[in-house]
Amino acid sequence: MIAPLFDPAAFRIAPGIAHLCAAGETPFLRQHDAAFAAYAADKSDGPAGRHRQEAMMESARARAARMFHVAPPDIGFVSSVAEGVSMVVESLDWREGDTVLVDPDEYPSVVAPLTLQRQPKVGLRFAKAADPASFAAAIDGSTRMIGVSAVSFLNAARHDLVALRAAADKVGALLVVDFTQGAGWMPIHVDIADFAFSACYKWVLGCTGVAIAYWNPARQPGWVPSTAGWHSIASMGRPDWSETPPLLPGGARFTRGNPSHLGLYVLDSALTYLEGFAPEVIEAHVQRLTVGLLERLNIAGIPSTTNGSADMDRAADALIAEWRQAGAS
Repeated sequence: MIAPLFDPAAFRIAPGIAHLCAAGETPFLRQHDAAFAAYAADKSDGPAGRHRQEAMMESARARAARMFHVAPPDIGFVSSVAEGVSMVVESLDWREGDTVLVDPDEYPSVVAPLTLQRQPKVGLRFAKAADPASFAAAIDGSTRMIGVSAVSFLNAARHDLVALRAAADKVGALLVVDFTQGAGWMPIHVDIADFAFSACYKWVLGCTGVAIAYWNPARQPGWVPSTAGWHSIASMGRPDWSETPPLLPGGARFTRGNPSHLGLYVLDSALTYLEGFAPEVIEAHVQRLTVGLLERLNIAGIPSTTNGSADMDRAADALIAEWRQAGAS
């Protein structure tokens, strides 16, 4: 039996229950109770409490930046991945005939914002993201964007972002990545993307209502969203509405209105917890559990939609050898 990496007692899990659906939603950390209490106290404490709410947002921003290996100013917050992708889609100067390449089984948050894009309508092309050669063959001069999840929600395939980045660069296309199914359990260097997003209620151990957004200023230095709000403009007080107000620099321009401060208190608590474990250790533990489960399902004749990537296959070989050495069947 593999010992837990995270103490089950740290989570709101009923006795006798093994929670196997982190890719869907994780149970709440008990330490988040303190985050709720801190938010309630700060929300009730006037201007001083408001300053503490903003400070908590900056703390969560810094922790998210460390997880993604980028600078804090490049990180912003949106309500969901769907909102973040929509902001990017709405900001682009689309031309007739432009296309976007996605996997036919891509998650709706990445694709749905494109389907309602009008004036002009954006064409969708499909290729299997797990086959970089197929993706590369589907790209041409009309391709404006590749939309992809780093890890598939459907079969857990880890996509080769380096290959997809190279394919996008050949035609000057954007690479927009949803890291939701990888953030929190595998090491991530998000700067391979032009824009990237992650929900926080799964492996990140946070809650709904807040998602992490990333804008790569080195690749897209002139990006400006097509909409704004009081929280994303530089002159929050009394702007001169006769002129277009300047936006906040960096990822802060993603947050048009009040962020989910309560969600950010929870996110800061969650990221604090995750910082107690090296990402490589979490990744190895998750892979060990996964290949062990897949092996037992295979022995029992139970099919699974989960794919085995090359690194998981290596982990599986090592784990099976360990079982055989121990006399396990």
